[in-house]
Amino acid sequence: PIGGPQTSLAPAKTKTSRWPRNSMVADSSGTVLVTGASGYIGSHIVANLLSRGLSVRATVRDSSDPERVSHLESLSVSDGGSLEIVEMDLLDSESVQRAVAGCDSVIHTAAVVVLKSKRAQEKIVDPSVVGTRNVLDAIDASGTVRCLVHTSSTAAIRPSSWKDGQTLTTDTWADDATIEENPYGLAKYSAERLVRDWHSTKDGVRMVTINPCVVLGPPLSKRHLEGSPSFLMMLLRREIPFVIPMHISIVDVRDVAEAHVRALTKGEDAGRYLVVSGQMWWKEIARAINSDNPSLRVPTRQIPYLLSLVVSVFHPKVSLSWARMHLGKRLFWDASPAERDLGMKWKDPRESVLETIPPILENGWK
Repeated sequence: PIGGPQTSLAPAKTKTSRWPRNSMVADSSGTVLVTGASGYIGSHIVANLLSRGLSVRATVRDSSDPERVSHLESLSVSDGGSLEIVEMDLLDSESVQRAVAGCDSVIHTAAVVVLKSKRAQEKIVDPSVVGTRNVLDAIDASGTVRCLVHTSSTAAIRPSSWKDGQTLTTDTWADDATIEENPYGLAKYSAERLVRDWHSTKDGVRMVTINPCVVLGPPLSKRHLEGSPSFLMMLLRREIPFVIPMHISIVDVRDVAEAHVRALTKGEDAGRYLVVSGQMWWKEIARAINSDNPSLRVPTRQIPYLLSLVVSVFHPKVSLSWARMHLGKRLFWDASPAERDLGMKWKDPRESVLETIPPILENGWK
């Protein structure tokens, strides 16, 4: 079971809706809306909620795409629960309002996980900021939503400059992020600030943000490999003959889902919770995979720091400035507030790494 105990499991009760443009949704009291439900984190949140017998409305961009919906439709539903899959375009305010209407709670995970693009404003920043604005407006229009849990990121916390070995807390903001150097950080920072500014003017609406780092654990769809697990896929496909000296903060996707669900009822109003289980060097990750799956023969040799800087110049997804800041350095995070307020206990990072692999091999996604 994902995210908690399950009882009396039954086949998923699902309904896919393709709403007419001007129609509204009937009242669905007690329903939890999960935006970005086909995504890596969103899918596990849906699974967690259904395991508890809750009513879930899950938004997807295209309900005719099997890679977006088939894994949701196959989820088990505990007694009393139900799953409704609806189409929603985060940048279409009308479709967002239709999705939110009648819901009691919103877990907003929908975002783009792209670190670098020639059209960063359009491809990275707007989906987070404009999309989040549409969700907030829809909550205002609904009159029914009493709780918003927003998926932010450690990218909204980490400033451009930090010291090797430093531990960051939720008191820190990535307020120096720019569209040129750190568009993803700018997107996550701006979206979370937007949510917090909005919440400061509201009465009767609870709000919590969850800030995960690199998320690993069992993918439920091939599409999930395009996010955080993509660096593991580089190893599995042997796209590179070496690893670079990168210190990676890890959290299990099932723990991230659990934190979101707990935040519906636990934690402080306006709470900001880092969800991080620990760190591993990339070479340690590669060696763990090799030890558990020797037939994969993933590369484990780490190249020196200076050579890794040269490699970064030719890499399409990273910049030299990013490499200079991150490679060869260790950064830590204080996740104790989530342990204290949400009662979280973390899966070991090595376990999360290794449990990412079997679904990939079993489904032929490698």
